[in-house]
Amino acid sequence: MKSRFFRTVVILSCLVLLFAVGCAKKAVKEDTGMQEQKIAAQATTDDDAARKAAEAAARERALKEEEARRAEQERLAREKAEKLAALFADVNFDFDKYNVKAEYRDRLAAQSAWLKENASDTVLVEGHCDERGTAEYNLALGERRAASVMKYLIDLGIDKTRIKTISYGKDRPLDPAQNEEAWAKNRRAHFEINPK
Repeated sequence: MKSRFFRTVVILSCLVLLFAVGCAKKAVKEDTGMQEQKIAAQATTDDDAARKAAEAAARERALKEEEARRAEQERLAREKAEKLAALFADVNFDFDKYNVKAEYRDRLAAQSAWLKENASDTVLVEGHCDERGTAEYNLALGERRAASVMKYLIDLGIDKTRIKTISYGKDRPLDPAQNEEAWAKNRRAHFEINPK
């Protein structure tokens, strides 16, 4: 009887032990599965964060490249404008004269060469005078000055349809002072380039 009791106790102990071990394995398996899910979720979150960071960096690079491209375009446009301003600087005239002076012939030849290279661009030649004389006289003189420059460019091979003239007479002085230096600046042909 004692041995039966002892066997029963041993069998029950084994069963309890097996049950406990089985539950522990199941709990370990469940913990492992939960950990794997957490790791996978964290990896997905990390991948999303890395992707978002890469996209943000790419956008930042694209913005910087666009900014650099615009800055370069602006620099080139400024350089071109400065070169054009120097090339198409005013041609000045003597008092009450409209003939192109010898000192401006090389500049007009360079202007002609540029206009030939930029065949779609047109030019407006403005005739200006100093303040002395009547408004009507100065308008006529300004027109003769502009026409003189136009003729010179046409003689150098520029199509006359690409050149327009206008006279402002004494209405738009470059220098408003009333002295010989200012008057010399105001007796001029001024150029406006119209790119197409």
